[in-house]
Amino acid sequence: MTDLRRLALAVVTVAVTVVGEFGCCSVGNVVTFDVKHKFAGKGKNLSALRAHDIRRHGRLLSTVDIDLPLGGNGQPSETGLYFAKIGLGNPSKDYYVQVDTGSDILWVNCAGCDKCPTKSDLGIELTLYDPTKSFNSSLVYCDQEFCSSTYDGPLPGCKPNLQCQYSVVYGDGSSTAGYFVKDVIQLQQVTGNLQTRSMNGTVVFGCGAKQSGELGSSSEALDGILGFGQANSSMISQLAAAGKVKKMFAHCLDNIDGGGIFAIGEVVSPKVNTTPMVPNQSHYNVVMKAVEVGDALLNLPSDIFANGDQKGTIVDSGTTLAYLPSAIYEPLMSKIVSTQPGLTLHTIEGQFACFQFGSNVDNGFPAVRFHFEDSLVLTVYPHDYLFQIREDIWCFGWQNSGMQSKDGKDMILLGDLVLSNKLVIYDIENQTIGWTEYNCSSSIKVMDEQSGTVYSVSAHDIGSASSLTIGGILTLLSILIALLHSSIA
Repeated sequence: MTDLRRLALAVVTVAVTVVGEFGCCSVGNVVTFDVKHKFAGKGKNLSALRAHDIRRHGRLLSTVDIDLPLGGNGQPSETGLYFAKIGLGNPSKDYYVQVDTGSDILWVNCAGCDKCPTKSDLGIELTLYDPTKSFNSSLVYCDQEFCSSTYDGPLPGCKPNLQCQYSVVYGDGSSTAGYFVKDVIQLQQVTGNLQTRSMNGTVVFGCGAKQSGELGSSSEALDGILGFGQANSSMISQLAAAGKVKKMFAHCLDNIDGGGIFAIGEVVSPKVNTTPMVPNQSHYNVVMKAVEVGDALLNLPSDIFANGDQKGTIVDSGTTLAYLPSAIYEPLMSKIVSTQPGLTLHTIEGQFACFQFGSNVDNGFPAVRFHFEDSLVLTVYPHDYLFQIREDIWCFGWQNSGMQSKDGKDMILLGDLVLSNKLVIYDIENQTIGWTEYNCSSSIKVMDEQSGTVYSVSAHDIGSASSLTIGGILTLLSILIALLHSSIA
């Protein structure tokens, strides 16, 4: 997958068929996940990051808290993505999956897959899921409740013993298709301060049988995608319906030291202020009210924050950069650049506004503040919205969303570049999102539903983001050579 880590920035279409094209044999607490940034290693191709962004653009008793250990880094010039390690099947095997708050199903590449990647340049070992090798695996059929609820009703032509299939086409043209299976998932239940134990649940997920485009690329390959959306088909919704977890989770993405925190459950410390989610949206949308650069509010059209059919601002941990409509992007960039009158911008790879600057960017550029409903503010410092591709060469993480999307539609989407180094809490039960600035290499406190006991959950980094792959080194060299031949140098 490329830059837009977890959210479908462009419209993601999901279709289901009931023919046997991908046939197969039959087959209260807190929880955390091990996650690693997908583009581990400096030198990731910047256009690949952008392409990824384009593609991706009820409270129950006896629930548990889950710790999903994180790894990676949100800097576009370093890793650009985060991914988690989960266990699937019985006996359990490990799979590395992209954590995506912008999609609604978990899927992994399966045995017999057509054009599935067999190796990755991310320093991980890929594993094909084989439903015939798991004692608990079973097929999901089109007349079963999961299939009909996922697709909002009975499927035309559905007959007994016909598999429930899925097909997802992303905005960059890449796609995944296969069939749904039910099996055991292994997670880490929080049992004490900085302590966990294995916990099993049962979920329905996609068995990937055919991949195309970037999903089949070995350079960025993962075993699949873990959707953390609001739909009933998402893993968190399934576990909540089974009484395993609450429908609330939090992440703290560390783009300084790498890794961070990802936990399912109720976070009680630190406390965060919240803003309401926009109801009836496919993504996690909130209402932006104003944009401030330095000490000045931008003079923006009154209807710009309505954002058409999108209805608000998308908050997405699956996206690396930040995407703004032209009506916001242009005055924002103009105001920031005006603080450095002698600054000369150069375009890198046709899209990134870059410049030479040898001093501390936090002293030379203004902070940007996004104001949301209920007085919640997201402060983005220069070291957040700027990233280095060389010692004295910086690029802006702001992107013009109208120029990025294939259909030309503007959208407001805030990705990891501005969400990093903040604890972000998604409370699906109460339909709110909140955040606060935080040291993501430290720990947070979650509450055990059954006992009321409060436990600490620490930061993780399940893989080193410091070592470069050969491909990453070559990519970095190609970027630097291009820069050396440009007028920036």
